[in-house]
Amino acid sequence: MRHMDGLKGDPSTNKIFSVVIFILVVIILFSSIKIVDDGQVGVKKTLGHIADEEVDTGLTVIIPFIQSLEIYDVKTQEIKENSMVPSSEGLIITLDVSVLYHLDDTEVAELRKSVNKDFQETLIVPYIRNEIRDTVSGYEAKIIYSQDGRKEVALQVQNNLIDKLSSRGIVIEDVLLRDIKLPLKVTQAIELKLEKEQESQRKEFELISAKKDAEIEVARAVGVAEANKIISGSISSQYIQYLWVQGLNDGNSEVIYVPTEANLPILEATRSAGTYTPLVE
Repeated sequence: MRHMDGLKGDPSTNKIFSVVIFILVVIILFSSIKIVDDGQVGVKKTLGHIADEEVDTGLTVIIPFIQSLEIYDVKTQEIKENSMVPSSEGLIITLDVSVLYHLDDTEVAELRKSVNKDFQETLIVPYIRNEIRDTVSGYEAKIIYSQDGRKEVALQVQNNLIDKLSSRGIVIEDVLLRDIKLPLKVTQAIELKLEKEQESQRKEFELISAKKDAEIEVARAVGVAEANKIISGSISSQYIQYLWVQGLNDGNSEVIYVPTEANLPILEATRSAGTYTPLVE
């Protein structure tokens, strides 16, 4: 008894005990304070019960050993998936797909009640694989290989994922087909066909251009013929006399020919040294 009383009264022992208590208190205090960063939300659990409301950005306090706080990222995230799926004709196509998504920060607690913490592997990835397989199976390989076909497939996968996951608080932002690989022989056949189609389109364009050029030349010839007809119909003896007088008045040497049936000039007007000499043959 005296020995025990001596231990209790030992100042050094009491000091050590106090330090231990202080450290434990500090640890408990620090463990009760949690920080939720920007782009994150917290889900609080009390004795295993998940709270209905999310914990917003900032400091929050929990009760150690009774409560816990799970933190989830609600910023845009990417899932990369490599899939080998059959096309409508049974050809195996290898697709590299990226799905961009984020969690609705007002639905995380509800999602956590129905799905475990690993949302991606439990929920999102299986849906992505299924939608890629179902969508690609409805297209021919040559369509998927084309640029327009690639966009169409990606858009259909995106819309299907939105229909399936939006009600769960998962927002699908975009679906990207990064790469498409077909069997080598199929790729070569598709490329050869595309080259022939492009060559055919080029020749058709050239034919249309040639027809247009011919139409332009015909129109130009018709216009010239009409102009000549108008000009020939407007020439008269009075007009010839007028041009002759105009030439004399301008002070320049002018020669005006009016052909006869024998193609000989019948009128000539010249000016030389200030003298005008009409000549009729």
